[in-house]
Amino acid sequence: MGNKKDKNTTDNNNITDNNKTGNIGNNNETNKEIINSKIENRQNSIIKVSVVGILANILLAGFKAVVGLLSHSIAIVLDAVNNLSDALSSIITIIGTVLAGKAPDKKHPLGHGRIEYLSAMVVSAIVLYAGLTSLIESIKKIIHPVKADYSTPTLIIVGAAIFVKIILGLYVKKQGQKLNSNSLIASGQDALFDAIISTSVLASAIIFIMFDLSLEAYVGAIISVIIIKSGIEMLSETISEIVGRRIDPEITRGIRETIVEEPEVYGAFDLLLHNYGPETLVGSVHIEVADYMTANKIDELTRRIQQKVFEKHGIIMEGIGIYSYNTTDSNVNEITHKLLEI
Repeated sequence: MGNKKDKNTTDNNNITDNNKTGNIGNNNETNKEIINSKIENRQNSIIKVSVVGILANILLAGFKAVVGLLSHSIAIVLDAVNNLSDALSSIITIIGTVLAGKAPDKKHPLGHGRIEYLSAMVVSAIVLYAGLTSLIESIKKIIHPVKADYSTPTLIIVGAAIFVKIILGLYVKKQGQKLNSNSLIASGQDALFDAIISTSVLASAIIFIMFDLSLEAYVGAIISVIIIKSGIEMLSETISEIVGRRIDPEITRGIRETIVEEPEVYGAFDLLLHNYGPETLVGSVHIEVADYMTANKIDELTRRIQQKVFEKHGIIMEGIGIYSYNTTDSNVNEITHKLLEI
């Protein structure tokens, strides 16, 4: 009877453990749903912000192109071209975001998030092309100058464009920081920089009106160099993401602290995080546990850690390895601590 009771107790324990495992399995499915929902919401938000940027830049480009052609101002025309390149960049950002938001499949089990980095490379190439084209046109105007003809409406429109660019830049950059979108942050910074460039164009116009000194082509050349520099920086940033950039130390420190909060964990080591898109980090880590822990207890602990890390940091721990902490030989522990110090 006693043996039978023990067997029943063991069976009940196994059922309880299986139920725990089942609940954790359900949690993993819930986690996937949460991730997919976050990605979808982020995608929709990025698209909305990008559409605002497209409309604003097309409107500005139209006004500047007309004003630039009527006043024979190469600087204003180039500024209009820059606005068009900004609009095209926003379109590519939308396409990249939509493709990156595709659900995982058999060939891409961790999703398509890295497509955002590829779309950013295309945007960088467009910016570089626009800068180089502008530089060539500016050099032509320096060699064969055309006298500009400014009017009061021209100056008002350029001033209004500066104001719009400042508002647009602040809005896009703030949303980019909120959505963790490098493309939007770069677009916002570029818009704010455009406002400075437009201010220099306005200053050139005022100097021409007051002193009859034409600086248009030279300002256009400076604008071109700034655009090229911006494109190179964007390209460098994107390549860094694709190659594999070091994760923010604050994030890794936070994950380790979360893991060692578990009383059974003596330490967390060898933490690796892999970037599969702006909102998808997958990691692995080794934890140190007492040498007497059973496989059943270790299984419960690792699953608990996975869920806790996801809830606190939104990061999926794909694997948790085990280091055994020696509880029987104090000399071994002393040597281990000395080695760690070294």
